[in-house]
Amino acid sequence: MIEFFFDCSSPWTYLAFHNIQPLAKELGADITWRPILVGGIFNTVNPSVYAQREKPVPLKARYMKKDLQDWARSAGLAIKMPPTVFPVNSVKAMRGCIWFGQEMVPFATALFEAYWGDDKDISQDTVLAEICRKVGVDEQKFFAGISEQSIKDQLKANTEEVVARGGFGSPTIFVGKTDMYFGNDRLPLIREALKRSKASAA
Repeated sequence: MIEFFFDCSSPWTYLAFHNIQPLAKELGADITWRPILVGGIFNTVNPSVYAQREKPVPLKARYMKKDLQDWARSAGLAIKMPPTVFPVNSVKAMRGCIWFGQEMVPFATALFEAYWGDDKDISQDTVLAEICRKVGVDEQKFFAGISEQSIKDQLKANTEEVVARGGFGSPTIFVGKTDMYFGNDRLPLIREALKRSKASAA
């Protein structure tokens, strides 16, 4: 019922990833996790993100920093913004999520925690190997897996699909196939959409 297109390189995605899981469980909704490369989306349909980073509006940037910390506090998460390495190359990390399939939640959670909580560079093989050990996965199998062409192709296909369906960033969330929501702060609306869907199916 829920499709969650995401890239772990976004702090707002970390919040939504964390917050949507109890919401889905409460309402009996399944989540299909769809890893993407948000940089690919920005390059294709939303280059304004880069311009905003280069020339931020100081007052807005200051408020956004406060807003992020307010949301992090509400979720009980530690988020350092910006991390030492920002933006980060998340290609291998997101290929890893593809490789894990729908059992990716522990790995993706560890990715988010490492990057946003512990300020580790998740583009580095040493960090990814450490995360593999943390979640009990053989790191050699992991690195062999994420180098497979089918994994690379699936990540590219997911990214192209979310753009084709109207997405412009991470997280992009669908209830059903067409009802799209963007960002952590849309979760109250997603709750309402799920309730409507359940009511109409009853």
